[in-house]
Amino acid sequence: MPSTTLNKQNSINNSVSIRNITVTALMSAAATVLMFVSFGLPILPSYLKVDFSELPALLTSFALGPVYGVIVCLVKNLFNVAATTTGGVGELCNFLLGALFVAPAGIIYRRHRTRSTALIGTLVGVLTMTVCSFFVNNFLVYPAYLLIMPEQAIVDMYSALVPWADEIWKGIVVFNMPLTFFKGLADAALTFILYKHLSPLLKGRK
Repeated sequence: MPSTTLNKQNSINNSVSIRNITVTALMSAAATVLMFVSFGLPILPSYLKVDFSELPALLTSFALGPVYGVIVCLVKNLFNVAATTTGGVGELCNFLLGALFVAPAGIIYRRHRTRSTALIGTLVGVLTMTVCSFFVNNFLVYPAYLLIMPEQAIVDMYSALVPWADEIWKGIVVFNMPLTFFKGLADAALTFILYKHLSPLLKGRK
């Protein structure tokens, strides 16, 4: 390959890398802001919040690839650790579940970029995140919480809303998993609305 052609290719690759890093940084900033703008629902225990911070990560995963989407999930949680009220446990949980959501969606969509595979990938991501949320909460999050608060206090918050949720794992099934599923579907719906309009900007195309 002639040196001029090689230099041109290297220049293109460098330009793409810089754009990807820039877009990832901007989407990470957006995700960080959205993570701070969380809200509760009357049907949930007060400490369970809803936010749409996985939306920028999912958009990035579709536009640039799953690795960049996971990076957005990581960066937004690193920034939110500064204002954590959970000792970093909530941020770790959020990162793991976010990565389990955007990575499968991005991998499936990357193999065949059509609307149908985007839908399939997103649904796989939502279901993966929802199922794994049981294990992440039951074996990581709540054991950490139990180091600083009694188990009965957690159970009481669940059973006050649903009396038969008298064990932590039942509360996770009744509240945490449906909340995770709802958040995933909401992020997916917003992604399908926004992606077509944002894709050229994210990919650097006119």
